[in-house]
Amino acid sequence: MEEPQEISSTDGGCAGDIVIEKFLVESKMPTPPAQLACGRQHCAFPLHGNELCVWTAEDPSQQLLVLRGHHQPISAVAFGNAAAPLLMCSASPDYVIMWSLDECRENVLEGLSPRGTVLGVLLGKVLCLRFSPDDRVIAVCAGSKILVLDSESRSTLAALEGHQGPVTAAEFCAWQAHVIISVSEDRSFKVWDHHVGSLIYSSPVLAASPLLSLAINEGSEQLVTGCAEGQLCIFSLVDGHHYRCVTRVDLRKKRESFSTRRLEPNPGSLPAESQLSSANELGKGDEAEATLPVLGLARCDLALGLSSECGLVSSGKTSCLWIGSSAGLFIFNLANFELEAVLHYKDFRNLSIQVAGSCAVMSKTSDEKAFCVLTSMFGNRIAGLEVNLAALLRRQRHPALGTRLSVLPSSCVLPTSPLHFGTVKGSSAEPACRKQSAARSAVKDQALVFHSKVRSSGYASAPHATMFSPKTNIKNDCKRASERKNRYKWKDSPAQNPLPTRLSRRLAVAEGRAAVRCVQFSGDGKRLACGSANHLALAFDADLTGTPAVFTGHDGAVNSVCWSHDGRWLLSASQDGTLRVWSARRTEAVLCLGKDVFPKPVQAAQFYYIDTFILLSSGPAVQLLTYHIDARQDDMRRYKPRGRCRAVVKLPMTGAAEVTSLSATNDFYSYLVLTAGRNRTLEVFDLNVGCSAAVIVGAHSRPVHQICQNKGSSFTTQPSQLYNLFATRAIGDGIRLWDLRTLRCERRFEGHLNRCYPCGIAFSPCGRYVACGAEDRHEITFINK
Repeated sequence: MEEPQEISSTDGGCAGDIVIEKFLVESKMPTPPAQLACGRQHCAFPLHGNELCVWTAEDPSQQLLVLRGHHQPISAVAFGNAAAPLLMCSASPDYVIMWSLDECRENVLEGLSPRGTVLGVLLGKVLCLRFSPDDRVIAVCAGSKILVLDSESRSTLAALEGHQGPVTAAEFCAWQAHVIISVSEDRSFKVWDHHVGSLIYSSPVLAASPLLSLAINEGSEQLVTGCAEGQLCIFSLVDGHHYRCVTRVDLRKKRESFSTRRLEPNPGSLPAESQLSSANELGKGDEAEATLPVLGLARCDLALGLSSECGLVSSGKTSCLWIGSSAGLFIFNLANFELEAVLHYKDFRNLSIQVAGSCAVMSKTSDEKAFCVLTSMFGNRIAGLEVNLAALLRRQRHPALGTRLSVLPSSCVLPTSPLHFGTVKGSSAEPACRKQSAARSAVKDQALVFHSKVRSSGYASAPHATMFSPKTNIKNDCKRASERKNRYKWKDSPAQNPLPTRLSRRLAVAEGRAAVRCVQFSGDGKRLACGSANHLALAFDADLTGTPAVFTGHDGAVNSVCWSHDGRWLLSASQDGTLRVWSARRTEAVLCLGKDVFPKPVQAAQFYYIDTFILLSSGPAVQLLTYHIDARQDDMRRYKPRGRCRAVVKLPMTGAAEVTSLSATNDFYSYLVLTAGRNRTLEVFDLNVGCSAAVIVGAHSRPVHQICQNKGSSFTTQPSQLYNLFATRAIGDGIRLWDLRTLRCERRFEGHLNRCYPCGIAFSPCGRYVACGAEDRHEITFINK
């Protein structure tokens, strides 16, 4: 066995801090694909065909232990789960033997030959061995059967038959000790109850190639299967989910997208042509390697030694997997279904094995490292690698943004900012109440004349001024309604409220089959506005009782509705190309913008910057408008809105793509606006600077039809960092949860039916849940941990 050596990378940099080849062994016979065993301190592999070699990192003087007892080539090795005594099981066509490593060490020190316990004889070719969580039961995958053996009595407890091909892998369920899940070359997985020896569930055919590996994640209660073509299938094991498929992942495509993201100099900018060509050259060089077979799956403990300042993972609760393939090792995030890191064997020129035939990997608990054992596909070599997780992730993480984005502003409005236009105008404009008082004071008061029979209230006041003068006993201090103290008593809502599970009330909005296209609650939660396809906007009480307020005037389906921050106005945008602002009290239009203002229909519109502006999207641009609403009543011109607006800034999307959705916060001052384009990109605009701040390319496989921010509520409180979360949804591509600070997809929610029609999403006021609609007329709520 050769001495440990550091491996250098092909890019000229030293990679000794990333991976170290701890040992290299030459076998006398070719190393066929076999199940290898890798523990926290030990690894085991077949040597010279029928010998079992155990390597340990505890005592360098006793690193290599050779166990003999098989007469035919060993095809499977597995470690037990208990630390003491540490058990190991090996299988060949002639024997299935269980070993106690402590006893074997003692026998070697005493000069005796180590011996194991024979559990089975002539079972055929065994492709997989697996211990139960308590090490009392061993699952032996022999041919198309699964034999359940008792490690103490050496008896066969059950024989599970049902697969149509050789069983390639099996796992015990950690939270259900009686359940075994197996995969086979028949391209399906089956769930067994080994206590009674019965089949619980059988899946359909999952892929075009045999299934080679599987893993069960206890934290997320998910099952992951891997096939010979590099396809991963993830299923939910939660009770009541009926083993539904959560998502499917192509490992080769994920690797290509990961390499493309690494080539970008900044995640907030589009890749340059040279970078795209480099990515294409990378893809062309990998055409010879058609697939990435999933040889092994193992748990990856990223949170062991990774500090929060690295910014590599979103949370210590994130579940990740090691994926061992013939070309390298991959770290796969089960929260967002993306690759966190890639280690290619060919990128290290001094690595002894470039193409692996078998692979086993395990994360250590004592430090920030993982250990991997490989066998060569085209040779007789067996190597052990030690991987530094922190160094690997630190080297492959994406370049950081120059300025960290946040919904909460950290600086004042710049003098050149488009937002400065609204603040300057608002501060310089004379309040309306001051103008009225100045008009009345223009007529000088005269002395009152008292008569014996007539009591006068003054002769100088004009009759019309007296009749239509506003109430003066209300103190508003010349402030807007949003700045005055609200008389409504706010009540904090408990953050641990249970989710609504029963239908409270159902109400038909319109006759016929007119669809409701958008809904929104007012800020105080008392009213609910909706826009329908029959050209109407309606406002209901929150409990859907009473007669709704009807807002008529649009000639097309209403795309979006939005309440103002103070609840006085309702904004609606329609397919007819118009945008209207309504008085919520009188159901009259106070501002109307037609087709002469917008070249294309308005897809989304809302109030912005605490009702200072109107933010909208029309065609490939985002527009910011300042507006003035004249709320005075005029019976002669009551049907003609007297409001007016003015364009402040127009920001085009990168690539001139049509804007499909936008979102911004109106409950507090924020400079950032989130937009989605028809070209499947997400773009963040900083209106304090008046330009694009970041672009996320390929956010979904299809165009995003809705962006939803976690805007919080006046009834609950949230940590400030949660306001930087936002969700996007695309037809057929699920829901993705993003962090604005890192511009990363932190979590994906799958499993709901959405293939043809755009269904909506919404955050709960507490920010703990994400609700979404589905085409099967169900509403699904995901927990945002």
